[in-house]
Amino acid sequence: MTTRPHDNPYTPNAGARPPALVGRESQLTSFEVLLDRLRNGHTEQSMMVTGLRGVGKTVLLGAFEERARGRDWTTVEAEITKNVDFGPRMAQLVRRGLLQVAPKARWKERAARAAAVLKSFQVTVSPQGEFTFGLDIEALEGIADSGSLGEDLTDVLVALGEAAQEQASGVVFLFDEVQFLKTPELEALIAALHKTVQRQLPLTLVGAGLPQLPRLAGEAKSYAERLFQFPTIGQLSGEQAADALTTPAESLGIMYAPDAVDAIVEYTQGYPYFLQEYGKIVWDYAPDTRITLEHVRECQDAVEAKLDASFFRVRTDRVTELELQYMRAMAELGSEPQFAKDVAGLMRRTSEQLGPTRSRLIEKGLLYTPAHGLAAFTVPQFDRYMRRAHRLDVPPPRGKSRRN
Repeated sequence: MTTRPHDNPYTPNAGARPPALVGRESQLTSFEVLLDRLRNGHTEQSMMVTGLRGVGKTVLLGAFEERARGRDWTTVEAEITKNVDFGPRMAQLVRRGLLQVAPKARWKERAARAAAVLKSFQVTVSPQGEFTFGLDIEALEGIADSGSLGEDLTDVLVALGEAAQEQASGVVFLFDEVQFLKTPELEALIAALHKTVQRQLPLTLVGAGLPQLPRLAGEAKSYAERLFQFPTIGQLSGEQAADALTTPAESLGIMYAPDAVDAIVEYTQGYPYFLQEYGKIVWDYAPDTRITLEHVRECQDAVEAKLDASFFRVRTDRVTELELQYMRAMAELGSEPQFAKDVAGLMRRTSEQLGPTRSRLIEKGLLYTPAHGLAAFTVPQFDRYMRRAHRLDVPPPRGKSRRN
């Protein structure tokens, strides 16, 4: 091959933008419409992008940020994590947004008021002073200090939106892993955003999360379905997957045989992360400027080993043996969503006995519930990994001993 490994164009990294971002044009257009309408004083549904792991949700948020900055919007990005106090975290993020909207030296009336409201909120949610506010301003009494997260966060986001409007600007919060918000936190965030919509302020929230996000939002606030669009992103079509694979290589003079492309697309099922992983490995392996079907087949074991080590195994390292066996039993039943009673039956237990196990796997983000009684993996092709990497350890029927 005329190129070297350090010329490899593929990017199988968490959240890394692929060299060819394909198949997401609809979401990008919707995001641009959202920003333009808000800037012009109109209302528009915001977005919560959902999908399995590895389909490019974080990448899409990064593309949204780029588009927003190109329109002179202030962007505030964050990844929601468990066991982090949401109130103080929001105070930090709003502070970041306010200082981008207008540095203190250029504050007008609304920006100064927003800072005072924010100071009041910070003192309320973090009375012990877990972080330094860093702005020499007095708190505004009676605003954002009720102790109700929903009411106080609403005061803060409305004040920030008014400050942005005063500066002929706008603020977009870009939150990843939104499913990790607790119900009261998600409820407060939705209620606060709802008020900014009613005031027609140039402030919005765009989030990304696992497939259960629409249900979680609806349970938090019944009007969430009217406040947000919930576009789902997933596998690329055959043509899109082929473009994502071949375009980066062709720009560097490397060609794929058509049957090589077909084989990779079939194996990866069009999942973006898997395409990047396969492309990277076969690029480094192929000895010349044409990647053939033989090269692809010879690389498959290496691809599986890399996916097992870097994408799949890290998710099973944090589960108990019973949780591992639950997922292995699900995998035995197939790649489709499985009924709890069927998984329990295979494990020779009852749904009631395994209910806590199933709940913990959902809490850990390894399963989600697409419908009542059903559970599915949040990671594509996880059933294939479980079958090749773990043995199903089913206890023998009562009255029978296990054979050696």
